[in-house]
Amino acid sequence: MAPEISTAALIFACNEEDLADGETLRLDSEGGIAVYRVDGEFYATSDSCSHEKWSLGEEGELEGHEVLCTLHMARFDVRTGAPLCFPAVLALTKYRTVVTDGRVYVAPSED
Repeated sequence: MAPEISTAALIFACNEEDLADGETLRLDSEGGIAVYRVDGEFYATSDSCSHEKWSLGEEGELEGHEVLCTLHMARFDVRTGAPLCFPAVLALTKYRTVVTDGRVYVAPSED
């Protein structure tokens, strides 16, 4: 039996069924967090592109495990936050996600 996870210190993102594969959303917490669903898994990073402040959760395009910043075409790996091409050179902050009882949460401190 898996240990029970306390969600008291976590940020509620959405219900599992609220975010389909290939979709993103933006949370206002922690200065902005983008949540992504890829192949049934949930990932979270800081919301703003590290090149220029542009919302990845609202304006980004998710292509597999890559999110594209539509402002200047920077790409990031949603699993690690790593920049994949110029003009971005700084990684996004990566956050741990927890799914329990059909609810998706984000840990407020970075991984």
